[in-house]
Amino acid sequence: MLRDSDPRLLRAFVAVAEELHFTRAAARLYLAQQALSRDIRRLERELGAELFVRTTRQVALTADGERLLPYARRVLAAHDELRAAFAAGGRPLLVDVGAPVGTGHLVLEETRRAAPELEFVARYVSGLTGAAADILAGRLDVSFGRVAGLAPAVRAGLAHQPVRHERMAVLLRDDHPLAALSEIPLGALRGETLYAGAGNAATAEWTDLAARLFAGRGIAMAAPFPEIAGVDEFVRVVRKQGWSVLASTEFIAVPGMVVRPLTGPVPLSPVSMVWRRGLRHPGVAALRDAAGRLSAADGGAWLAVPPGSWLPEADHQSMCRQMPLIAE
Repeated sequence: MLRDSDPRLLRAFVAVAEELHFTRAAARLYLAQQALSRDIRRLERELGAELFVRTTRQVALTADGERLLPYARRVLAAHDELRAAFAAGGRPLLVDVGAPVGTGHLVLEETRRAAPELEFVARYVSGLTGAAADILAGRLDVSFGRVAGLAPAVRAGLAHQPVRHERMAVLLRDDHPLAALSEIPLGALRGETLYAGAGNAATAEWTDLAARLFAGRGIAMAAPFPEIAGVDEFVRVVRKQGWSVLASTEFIAVPGMVVRPLTGPVPLSPVSMVWRRGLRHPGVAALRDAAGRLSAADGGAWLAVPPGSWLPEADHQSMCRQMPLIAE
């Protein structure tokens, strides 16, 4: 009989049952593999049943494991709902919007307008990779960014709602030869070096998107640089380093620099709203409603993918858009 009311053991079991791989399950739960194995053994002892068949090549559920899985999922869902029922009304929702501009910021502002009775605390730390780790650890509730750039084990613990395809751009010094153009063809950036967050583990999904865009186009990635925290520090470092920066068309103002959309093809940056799977909080529903309203405005322009746009296939699939794309 299971005596431990702590859902940790059941969470460990469900993660391994869904991944069928202890290393991936441990990464998903941000646990050491040894600790995960210990929790599984403890659960098996308390149930008096073997839950997995382990070999050097694979992990499989036993008949008892198959029988336990639906019950474990229901218990965990009930636990999450119980916790939310007592915590949701009394605590604010912590939302990482990256910067005081862009999609996340607009969704949060629309939500605050539509649901003034709820409290949302904004956090401005760019990078969905870093935010996802905090979401899974319970230090953050919601973030926005490129889901396809996350590791599969991380994605398994998250829920997401596609919100927008942001148009990509480049931030240039206002005396740069290309700054006089209203739009900059990707081909014109051949031989240029752009900063795209290399060296910042929290923004790995953005750096990966940039690498895919630069590949075969003669655009170089700026050398890795430590994480830059805060808008003021970003402005200082960018101006001192003299970087051109891969950006989105909605970007923070940097004195002496201009943002120019990219074209030929138009590269898109997919943005989803992301939260922990199973999280129950009225603020999540309010944010989702606001994101849906904004996405649907102007005939669904936020989620439109114009013919001839550039978007990696993995991102195309994650955003569930069935439109013609230029292959990577």
